Amino acid sequence: MFDNQGLKCKLGITTFPLKRVPVFVFVHRTTYLTLYMLFISTPVGTSIILGLLIVSWWWIFFRKKKRRTIRFPDAWASILTNKVAFYRQLSAPDRIRFEENVLQFLDDVQITGVSIEVDDTDRLLVAASAVIPLFGFPGWRYRNLNEVLLYEGTFNQEYETQKGEDINTLGMVGEGSMNRMMILSKPALHQGFEDNQSKHNVGIHEFVHLLDKADGMIDGVPQMFLEQPYLIPWMKMMQKEIEAIKDGASDIPFYGSTNEAEFLSVVSEYFFQNPKQMEIKHPELYALFEKAFRYQSSS
Repeated sequence: MFDNQGLKCKLGITTFPLKRVPVFVFVHRTTYLTLYMLFISTPVGTSIILGLLIVSWWWIFFRKKKRRTIRFPDAWASILTNKVAFYRQLSAPDRIRFEENVLQFLDDVQITGVSIEVDDTDRLLVAASAVIPLFGFPGWRYRNLNEVLLYEGTFNQEYETQKGEDINTLGMVGEGSMNRMMILSKPALHQGFEDNQSKHNVGIHEFVHLLDKADGMIDGVPQMFLEQPYLIPWMKMMQKEIEAIKDGASDIPFYGSTNEAEFLSVVSEYFFQNPKQMEIKHPELYALFEKAFRYQSSS
């Protein structure tokens, strides 16, 4: 979360009178069942069935969905160039890959305005927020997200925008009935891309939460992309830095000291928004984030 205090398949069975059923039907059924049982009881048969199951599993979960080849519109490239510093700093081949990732995201995820209009810039900024944290992982996609909702302003934990208490949330990864959804404040989304030297970007913040959630828990330990050798150093450094924030001895935004999950997202914002300053102020933390996100800034 980020707030402005710191987001029977049924088996078909046909019945008919027994006296009308030819005898060979029972013979054939018995024969087929016997052959089937003999087949699966052999090592070769078991291996073939296991292989078919593995292929079916891969087909369902990992095959790439074919998408029509679409040329990235020049107007969209212009929007990214004007709004997204991360995109501007990429080499020409990496810009093409970034654009392809944006198209893939927009093909996978619906972006909906709640009582507001959504234009190309809105969609591109949401997509850029998603692509940036995953840019070091070619081929990865957000398989735990179906839709992003854009709100006119801030909201609270109950997704209320007008009534209720604590209407100060700028972004949130949905839970319960809102699972596989993300909610973002449209003004906050735009604000995150307007000041390239800031440490705040609500879109990146929430998408890092989504990556953190991919292993089943939003806990600040992103096991899906933080390799095993770095987990213990990460946890130790995280606790050390959280204490420094609470003591006022760090320039990392105070909201990062809320808990481990918020620390990960807040520092990720810092890493992608102002990498040069983070490298100077927090060299060890910066080096660990380079390894975690597999990305080196050109700034």
